[in-house]
Amino acid sequence: MGFRGWMGNFCALLVVVSLAAPVTGYGGAPPGPLPPRAPRAAAPIDLTGYWVSIVSEEWRYRMVAPAKGDYGGMPMTPAAVSVADKWDPAADERAGEQCRAYGAPIIMRVPGRFHITWVDDNTLQMETDTGMQKRLFRFGATAAAQPAEPPSWQGSSVASWELPVLGGPLAANLGITIPNLKPVNGTLKVVTKNLRPGYLRKNGIPYSENALVTEYFDIVNDPKGTPWLLVTSVVEDPRYLRAPYVLSTHFKKQSDAAGWDPTPCSSTW
Repeated sequence: MGFRGWMGNFCALLVVVSLAAPVTGYGGAPPGPLPPRAPRAAAPIDLTGYWVSIVSEEWRYRMVAPAKGDYGGMPMTPAAVSVADKWDPAADERAGEQCRAYGAPIIMRVPGRFHITWVDDNTLQMETDTGMQKRLFRFGATAAAQPAEPPSWQGSSVASWELPVLGGPLAANLGITIPNLKPVNGTLKVVTKNLRPGYLRKNGIPYSENALVTEYFDIVNDPKGTPWLLVTSVVEDPRYLRAPYVLSTHFKKQSDAAGWDPTPCSSTW
């Protein structure tokens, strides 16, 4: 090979190496991380709209008020049994405490419909027709910036998105296309505390002001493409529960507000 041929091959090699090498000089620093996106814009699933309860389990505990002393399936402490044995729905009504069975630890089990909307880029709002309750799910800095509030039925909720490590919405947020991978939905995680004491069932099974509720909201589509919402709830209460109380509750998405019927709380059905 002559000198000119050798030089031609050498120059071609330099071009290949220069194209493969990262750009760290002569044109500025490599691009930095993308700016954070607001929770609304970064949402991996769409929870907004109207949803209706699908009561496919525990019908006798959810559709009618269970009898006094019917504590089946509840990991109650002796203190909880003592409180529940004194349940008096008429006394609750007289005291203005008829919403005791509509608090955040159990509201998702109350049959009815609810409506989810974005209040702003950092806050989701959930309204229920049964009991006419309102929950606010605040993300990140917005939750941290909230002033101290008195305990309430729905408490104070901090929300966050849990995203898949690779593929699906996270990859889309980064502008990455990964072939042959099915999209993977994310999850809304909500942690609620600062609660007013209430009931885990209509028959007086209590939770205390120290209860902690952790919820996971996931969406799946049925064969017809209709979205279903699966809510997994974990209630922890060192005073009244011997173990975490875990529930899985199902809802079907509606195309509109059909059936929406705001009804106030009641101590009985």
